[in-house]
Amino acid sequence: MADAEKVDSKRKVKKNIPSEIAEENSMPVIDESKVKTIFGLFFITLTFFLLVAFVSYLFTWKDDQDKIFNFSWKIIFSKAANVENSAGRLGAYLAHICFYNFFGIASFLLLNIFFSIGVNLAFKERVFKITKIFFFTLAWIIFISTLAAFIFRNSSFPFGGGLGQNNYVWLSSLLGNVGLGILLGVIAFTIFGFNLKDTFEKINSWKEKLLAKRKELEKLETTEQEQPTATDLLSKEEKLDEDAGYEMESIIPAENTTPTPHHQDETFEVINEQEENKETELQEPVKMELIEKEENTIELEEPEVEVKPKKEKFSLDPDFEIEDIQAFGTIDETSIQDDNETTTEKTNDSKEHFGLDTNFDPRLELSKYKFPTIDLLEEHGNGQIEINKEELEEHKNQIVQTLSHYNIGIAKIKATVGPTVTLYEIVPDKGIRISKIKNLEDDIALSLAALGIRIIAPIPGRGTIGIEVPNVKKSIVSMRSLISGEKFKKSDMDLPIALGKSISNEDFVVDLAKMPHLLMAGATGQGKSVGLNAILVSLLYKKHPAELKFVLVDPKKVELNLYKLIENHYLAKLPNEEDAIITDNKKVIYTLNALCIEMDERYELLKAAQVRQIKEYNSKFLNRQLNPNKGHRFLPYIVLVVDEFADLMMTAGKEVEAPIARLAQLARAIGIHLVIATQRPSVNIITGVIKANFPGRIAFKVTSKVDSRTILDASGADQLIGRGDMLLSQSGEITRLQCPFVDTPEVEHIAKFIGEQKGFPTPYELPEYIDPKEVEKGQKDFDYNNRDELFAEAARLIVRNQIGSTSLIQRKLALGYARSGRLMDQLEAVGIVGPNVGSKAREVYVKTEEELERILQVYDE
Repeated sequence: MADAEKVDSKRKVKKNIPSEIAEENSMPVIDESKVKTIFGLFFITLTFFLLVAFVSYLFTWKDDQDKIFNFSWKIIFSKAANVENSAGRLGAYLAHICFYNFFGIASFLLLNIFFSIGVNLAFKERVFKITKIFFFTLAWIIFISTLAAFIFRNSSFPFGGGLGQNNYVWLSSLLGNVGLGILLGVIAFTIFGFNLKDTFEKINSWKEKLLAKRKELEKLETTEQEQPTATDLLSKEEKLDEDAGYEMESIIPAENTTPTPHHQDETFEVINEQEENKETELQEPVKMELIEKEENTIELEEPEVEVKPKKEKFSLDPDFEIEDIQAFGTIDETSIQDDNETTTEKTNDSKEHFGLDTNFDPRLELSKYKFPTIDLLEEHGNGQIEINKEELEEHKNQIVQTLSHYNIGIAKIKATVGPTVTLYEIVPDKGIRISKIKNLEDDIALSLAALGIRIIAPIPGRGTIGIEVPNVKKSIVSMRSLISGEKFKKSDMDLPIALGKSISNEDFVVDLAKMPHLLMAGATGQGKSVGLNAILVSLLYKKHPAELKFVLVDPKKVELNLYKLIENHYLAKLPNEEDAIITDNKKVIYTLNALCIEMDERYELLKAAQVRQIKEYNSKFLNRQLNPNKGHRFLPYIVLVVDEFADLMMTAGKEVEAPIARLAQLARAIGIHLVIATQRPSVNIITGVIKANFPGRIAFKVTSKVDSRTILDASGADQLIGRGDMLLSQSGEITRLQCPFVDTPEVEHIAKFIGEQKGFPTPYELPEYIDPKEVEKGQKDFDYNNRDELFAEAARLIVRNQIGSTSLIQRKLALGYARSGRLMDQLEAVGIVGPNVGSKAREVYVKTEEELERILQVYDE
């Protein structure tokens, strides 16, 4: 009864087909197979006709050439023109065009193309690979026509045709006859070698087949010695018939049996209504219906929303199938600081006066520091992705229809809906070249009437081809949803940054320490500054001020100004600089070189500790295996952020490029990482030296394919739709993401929350850097009579402590960086201290104060 009801329901579905579709199916349709057969016979006939014309042309070309020159194409219709060609006036004219004007004797290869096309169309099978034959034949025509024109260059017969003659004239003028002969010889030898190799392989395969057949014949001869009787043969045949009948019955299902339906999510499927009638050879066109199946069961639990995973769908139907992947539910807004508060409580409970058996705690000085709370961030949008099934179905049909225009069949198609774009994954029919689909990017964009179409052919690790289509209604990805997500909260990365959500609506979190540097580029207003804020906010929510420092460079002076409030907590700067956020280009040069000095100092510490990277060093220091009296200290991570790199390159150029390149090459192991952003990704801004050392790259929408290739080494960034739509290139793989949106008031609230708490007494001081040019200038211009009024006091301070350090003068005499540097240059000019040796203190030549007083007395006289 159940089977009968299912059959009746299926018949009802057929009766409910709209009248327009029924009328359309009732209209007379041209038999496509007959049309193909007619065209196939035409091409085969044309092949033999041209063969006769070409062969006859070899013997009659002198007699017919003058007549063709006189009549031109009108010779075809002129009865007065009598030609000698066996194919008549049409054959004579076509042969003359092919031989004289185009390809010469290589025209015979055209017959190979026409014959292959004719056979494929006439027999309705893919007997020959037309595309392969076409390109191979074209290459042979060019080579043979050029070779013939070179060999028979003095002959009156057009052996090379117009193409070969033009190639010969150009190449001989370029290479000379000897060079051209060598080039053609190398090409001929290469082609002959490859063809000879293939021929030998085919001969060997034929030999193996012959040997296998011989072995089978020998086995048959040995078995024929025992001849079966007629009754035995009859019994065997009956037995075979029974077995065959049994097998057929087991293969063909009963008419009334139907497979058990699977419980699946809402799925678009194509139903073939001709499955019931398997006796007819010709089937009606495939009908496409939208079947609404059992929806995802959503269980609401406080405080989280769980979405049960989809059951895996198995289908033996080769027709199209779209699976819309449901967006993940938003995670409840819980405070990001739970884990951090636990750590802070442990710190408060630890002993303040610990012995050697107690580990060092870098957070102890700011033990009451509280991480920013999640309520400082706003929820932009509802965090849900709205799936429009009509839009999916419409786009799917347009993609299938566009590809069908170019004879590209599709075995399967499914859609993954993301916040900004939808990824349509297609599995083409066997034998379809990937490049053929990739070249249809503009055609698909035209049919969908959408911008930002990007084709991924193939998708790495999936064996499918992806077509990314922007959604009509886009969803905003808020920074709050990423910071409160489990992936970010539970990450054990050293420098985790939440870059956004992928097409599958998954949180995308990466480790800046492993990248290890990041290069960002994008046109104005496409989300670059928001991306920088997202990186900084991610680190502020995860790292303690004792573990992370920022060096902020802002040539535009307004983009990073909000972070001035956290100066004593997170920022690093040059000694005695008033502003921790660097806006002056000259100070940028000093800061970059100071970072290089810091890098060298850290490598010296790693060398003394006999470790290779910062994690191993800090682990030893925390376990009290390193002595602070020998210069060892806890090393926080340092992140250099440059907002507009193009302005620095235009004003400073090599002075900026050299330290940036050095930091990018060497600073990874000692915890210094670079984030550089620019809105002009041209080759004179992002030079080869810089680009080679930035494996992590982010591209927002750019204006041209050239800019996209400059930043990503691949096209695609010019096809983005803007507003945070970006491509991340990491380890050679390109991922499309939607950058999270964090507004300026949110950043201001976070900075204010941190700034109101107790911080360090001063910002993190970078090592001093003295420009060698200014040192030389100071030495040349130094006049003892115009010395600084604190010269003698500074000299006594240096000799008394036997440390030639500018920072010592700054601290003890409460002077600025510039004045302390000039005092040190004057002491060097007098001979009290030695020259600058980078990050190390200068050597003090005067060992006692008595000796210093004698020197000062001499100069005073």
